[in-house]
Amino acid sequence: MRDPRAADLDPRDRALLDFAEVLTRSPASVRREHVERLRGVGFDESAILQAVEIVAYYNFVNRLADGLGVELEEHLRKSDER
Repeated sequence: MRDPRAADLDPRDRALLDFAEVLTRSPASVRREHVERLRGVGFDESAILQAVEIVAYYNFVNRLADGLGVELEEHLRKSDER
């Protein structure tokens, strides 16, 4: 859970995780090749759109929370410390 690059994932999940990381860390660097890799492992246009929407939504919510100084609830902080 701490290092997604070390996770033993099937090619489809690996492609999705890699895409989500690029979209999160450097959204302006997303290229056609990133989307083509998703298509290559079986994602159709609808699934790709959903992936982008979900990644974008969570990035948006996290940035709102960070920007407003929202702190994790205690039970989540304990989980995050493990």
